[in-house]
Amino acid sequence: MKIICVGRNYTEHIAELANEKPDEPVLFMKPDTSVLLKKQPFFIPDFSTDVHYEVEVLVRINKIGKHIQPKFAHKYYEEIGLGIDFTARDLQQKLKEKGLPWEKAKGFDGAAVIGSKWINKAKLGDVDHLDFRLEKNEEVVQKSNTSHMLWKIDELIAYLSTYFTLKIGDVIFTGTPAGVGPVAAEDQLTGFLQDKKMFSIKIK
Repeated sequence: MKIICVGRNYTEHIAELANEKPDEPVLFMKPDTSVLLKKQPFFIPDFSTDVHYEVEVLVRINKIGKHIQPKFAHKYYEEIGLGIDFTARDLQQKLKEKGLPWEKAKGFDGAAVIGSKWINKAKLGDVDHLDFRLEKNEEVVQKSNTSHMLWKIDELIAYLSTYFTLKIGDVIFTGTPAGVGPVAAEDQLTGFLQDKKMFSIKIK
C-alpha cells in the first residue's frame, strides 16, 4: 500500500502557512509504517514539540491504473474516507529552510490516521461537494468542503497516475483546509464526513 499525500490544495491553508500557491499539485509520500494502528492513541514523538493535526478527505484506489485520463478517474475508486496527516511542524520548518525533503516530519510512525470507516461514494453524492470537519475536545477546529480544493479528486488521480502506478489499496490524502494547529497530551480529535463520525483519536 502506498500513501500519496497532496499538499497545498486549499487556498486558505496555503495562506495561513505563508506558502506560495503552487502551479501543480505538491506531492509527498508516507510509508505504510506511518499508519496509526486501529484503536491506538497517537503518541507525540520525542523529536517534536509542535505536532499539528491536518484533517483530510481520503480516497482508496480499487484498481490498477497508469496514465489515467481525468474523465475515467472515477472508475478507479469507490470509497471515500477521512484521516489526519500529523505533521511535526517545527521539524518540517527546519527541513524546508534547508531545502530538504519533509519525510521525517510527515512520515514518522503514527503520522497517518486512516479512519476505520469508508463510505461508498454512491451514498455520498457529488464527491466534489462533501462537507467535513475536525473537532478537538468537541470544538470545531477545521471545517471545509471538497469544492474548495484547487485540484479535485478526479484531477488528482489523473495527475498522480502520471508519476506513480496506482494499485489496489493505495490511499490518497487529498490535502487539508485552514485551521491546522498543535496537539497536546489528553486532546481528543474526532473527524466527521457529511456529519458521519469517521474516527476518534486520543493524544498521549
